[in-house]
Amino acid sequence: MVLSARPLLLGHRGCGVRRDVPENSFTAFELAFQHGCDGFEFDVRLTASGRAVVCHNARVRGVRVSEARPTQLRSLPQLDQVLERYSRRGFLDIELKVKGLEAKVLAALRAYPPERDCVVSSFRPDVILELKARSPVVPVGIICETPGQLVAWRRLPVEHVIVHKSLVNRRLVQLVHKAGRKIFAWTVNDRLSMLRLAQWGVDAIISDRTDLLVQTLGSAARPKPPSAQELRAPLSA
Repeated sequence: MVLSARPLLLGHRGCGVRRDVPENSFTAFELAFQHGCDGFEFDVRLTASGRAVVCHNARVRGVRVSEARPTQLRSLPQLDQVLERYSRRGFLDIELKVKGLEAKVLAALRAYPPERDCVVSSFRPDVILELKARSPVVPVGIICETPGQLVAWRRLPVEHVIVHKSLVNRRLVQLVHKAGRKIFAWTVNDRLSMLRLAQWGVDAIISDRTDLLVQTLGSAARPKPPSAQELRAPLSA
C-alpha cells in the first residue's frame, strides 16, 4: 500500500513556544522555516489609522490596537511586509481577528500572490461572508474552538475547516473531506496527537512546537500508525 503525502506542517504565530522569540514576528516566521515547516499561521488586526498589523492580542504594550494612531505600534510587522517576504516561500494561514480587513487582505494578496497557496481564516462568519462576496476565488477557512462554532462549517462558503484539536476525530475528518473541503487541526504540541491526527488524514497541523512537529512528521509519507493503546488515549489538552 502506498502511503499518501503527509499533512502540511504549519507554525502557530510563526513559532509560538520560544520565550526568547516574540510570536507573530519575522524572527518567529524565520524560525518556523528553519525548523522545516511548510509555512505558518499569523494574526492580523486593524489600527485606527487603517494599518493591517500582525499581532494576536487586542492590546499591545498598553495600546489598544483598534485605537492606535499612526505613530504607535510602528514596530509591529504589517500584512504587506509579511506577504512580500514570504508569499513565495511557504503556505500562509492569514487569520483576520476583526472585521474591516477584507479589502486590505485581498489587495495584499493581489500584490503578492502566494506561490505555495494560502488560506484567509477567521472565527467570524461575517468576515468569511464578506471575503467571499468580494472575491469568490479566495481560499477561506472558518476557525472552530467550540462545538457550537463547529456546527456552522457546513453552511458557510469555506474551503477549509480549521478545528481545535480537542474537537477532531476520524469521523469529522471523513465528513469534511466528503464535503470536498480540507481540515486543519490546531494547536497541536505533543507527538502522539501529531501522529494520530496525521493518520486520520488531516490536511494540516498547526503547532507551537515547530521543531517537534517536523521531527515527528517531516517525511514525505504519513507516519506509522500509533499503537492500539495509543489510539485509545484521548488527545492531549
